[in-house]
Amino acid sequence: MSQNIEKLKREFLEYLEIERGRSLKTIQNYDGYLSRFIKFSQIKEPRNITDEIVRKFRLWLNRQESGTMTGEFKDTLKKKTQNYYLIALRAFLKFLRKRGIDSFSPERIELAKVSERELNLISSNELEKLLSAPSGVDIKNLRDKAILELLFSTGLRVSEICSLNSDIDLSKDEFSVRGKGEKIRVVFLSNTAKDALKKYLDRRADMDEAMFVQFGKNSAASMSLRLTSRSIERIVKFYAIKAGISKKVTPHIIRHSFATDLLQNGADLRSVQALLGHANIATTQVYTHITDKHLHDIHKKFHGKSRKK
Repeated sequence: MSQNIEKLKREFLEYLEIERGRSLKTIQNYDGYLSRFIKFSQIKEPRNITDEIVRKFRLWLNRQESGTMTGEFKDTLKKKTQNYYLIALRAFLKFLRKRGIDSFSPERIELAKVSERELNLISSNELEKLLSAPSGVDIKNLRDKAILELLFSTGLRVSEICSLNSDIDLSKDEFSVRGKGEKIRVVFLSNTAKDALKKYLDRRADMDEAMFVQFGKNSAASMSLRLTSRSIERIVKFYAIKAGISKKVTPHIIRHSFATDLLQNGADLRSVQALLGHANIATTQVYTHITDKHLHDIHKKFHGKSRKK
């Protein structure tokens, strides 16, 4: 029986949204990855996918300039980005197999080896300057101060910050958040973050349910006042420049600072994994090579003692 691959792709994306509960952003990305594969391969049915087609697609990906894919700077696609395409294709093939549709085996697709993840970090001094940068008493400064303090206190992802509502109980030091994969975890408020949130919420005069909202001329024309991820990224960038930090600073870098601060002060890896909402501890282990103070102390204490001074 003929199986149109475009129709099956649409059913797969609907499956991700309804049954797997994936975010609309993830679905949009998967749609883009699969659409490029289908356009490249020119196949009409999934049974036409072969080793040779997959090999040629991987070769094509490896030779693409990122400017041709994103409209930004030109450089070859990173292995990690290439793997996103392969992960989407494997997931699609697994869906087809689950439906009993004859196609290429997903196990035959191996991901490209990637170099160890490199963390972009700011120093504790730079972090303190960033957190202190919103110094005004107007509603925008109070909001921005609360955003920065909350990012560092909780390690929340920017999407998680955006999804917060203003009904958080500030009489407690903790609240629950729904993160990736619809998983719920508990995060904790420092006294500084709690104080910043309270000052901001006390000044709010609108009735919007969102925790962080826009103010000014653009807010009047908007159906929803809720800040977007892009808005918060711009806010963080603005205060990084104001604080005199020359390197790029994003909400995710503040999340890195949250994790490294905990580990440097003695927190165990499993606890940090839970606080970050990482499904796999291997994701959290990327922090250990820059936070293992014990190894630094061992080196300082024992290295080179036999050499003449």
